[in-house]
Amino acid sequence: MNGAECLLRTLLVNDVDLCLMNPGTSEMQFVSALDRVPAMRGVLGLFEGVCSGAADGYARMTGKPASVLLHLGPGLGYALSNLHNAKKARSPVVNIVGEHSTQHLAYDAPLSADIEAFARPVSAWVHTLREAGQMGMSAAAAVEAAWPGNVSTLIVPADYSWSEAGEPGAHRQRPARALPAPDVILQIAEVLRKGGKLSILLNGQAQHERGLRAAHRLRALTGVRIFAARYGARLSRGGNVPAVERIPYFPEPAQALLSELERMILVEAKPPVSFFGYPNLRSTLAPPGCIFDVLAEESQDGTAALEWLCDELGAPRVDVQAAQPGGVPTGSEPLTAAAIGRTVAALAPEGAVFSDEAVSSSEQLWPHLAYARQHDHLPNTGGSIGQGLPVALGAALACPDRKVISFEGDGSAMYTFQALWTMARESLDVTVIIMANRRYRILDVEMTRTGSGPVGNQAERMIDLKNPLLQWVDLARGLGVPATQAATVEEFVAAFAQAMHEPGPKLIEALL
Repeated sequence: MNGAECLLRTLLVNDVDLCLMNPGTSEMQFVSALDRVPAMRGVLGLFEGVCSGAADGYARMTGKPASVLLHLGPGLGYALSNLHNAKKARSPVVNIVGEHSTQHLAYDAPLSADIEAFARPVSAWVHTLREAGQMGMSAAAAVEAAWPGNVSTLIVPADYSWSEAGEPGAHRQRPARALPAPDVILQIAEVLRKGGKLSILLNGQAQHERGLRAAHRLRALTGVRIFAARYGARLSRGGNVPAVERIPYFPEPAQALLSELERMILVEAKPPVSFFGYPNLRSTLAPPGCIFDVLAEESQDGTAALEWLCDELGAPRVDVQAAQPGGVPTGSEPLTAAAIGRTVAALAPEGAVFSDEAVSSSEQLWPHLAYARQHDHLPNTGGSIGQGLPVALGAALACPDRKVISFEGDGSAMYTFQALWTMARESLDVTVIIMANRRYRILDVEMTRTGSGPVGNQAERMIDLKNPLLQWVDLARGLGVPATQAATVEEFVAAFAQAMHEPGPKLIEALL
């Protein structure tokens, strides 16, 4: 078989059965091979950043990698923003980049680029195929490199995809996540026995339901405070999942929240820092002198470590009363982010997935969503805008039986709005809520916080999105997604309720 077919069959042998792609000339052999390897699902994205972001969302919900197929260096360049976010999310992604045929590389053709240099900042593993016969082995190695939670990048010259490549690579065993050493458990147990002003900071898989329940047992026994890392890839929330505190975005409230801590126990987490540096403010959020104890490194099994710690301390299992959704807002209330949060909390079904890139509206949504039925919350992990819609797309591909709800700022949604077309093409059950304040609202706040001075006429033009207005209903319909605009609470409640009772993609432009 040729190299392209060998690559696809090797991916399937290693449980990678989704390929998100925006291919070009050097990848045509892979496109053709899809018909000979029907078990591989190919999904077309109209922009490479949609493909890479969707692979991130898919990995967050399944725990396994999808593959991404990109065209040469510029195609990889378009994908880098969401590969950066995937790296921060610790999402496994197998990134395949086509290269010019080997005989063509000497001529510095227009699309020639240093693909390895592009890939290294976001990839834990980068390899350029040196001969067609290594295709199977190299593809298997790429999957193996991605499994721990990495982006791996395999670069394939076009002639190796059309050349004879031999048999597919062998299955590579998914590595088990290591546990901390027993003396670490004993040390942390002693810290909790002594008490004091202690906290546990969760990240990674420790923020899934099982880890939260173990942490809650420790809280019930010892009184330790439990915090969730703000940018953890996936947080279980709502229903009877134990609630945890999220560290605020801005450093002043975050530092105030943590001000009395003496020790912080890290579970798949790093010591917390502010998103940006500001004049005359320290970047660290825990108080000076706070001691950090590591229960589980980022690569270790923090959930199992928490459960082991519960057993060591004799922490009993604790029932958690389910949060009760409130009623929907009334038509007399103004349409605000808070009103949207209350509506979603009341009407979203059990098992929904929330992709959150609402930016300046997120803080108003957050407290209300705590009263929703059990759901998973997927934030923007790496801060690179344009993640929300692709992550929602990937989550819907991963979980076709669950409602996916995407909270999007109108400015941030424009980065990757092409994702709507793929949602329509694949008939994905995603409801997109555009939080339309018609402004880069977060920049108003940051202009003041950074001491940049008043917003004059020229600066205003860099923040305002009203001239001309973004016509989200028209944009969505043009990409195949049914859409409506809501200017009042009554209109939003009706539109969202309808979206929850109908399958398929929907978009609601909420005029805040």
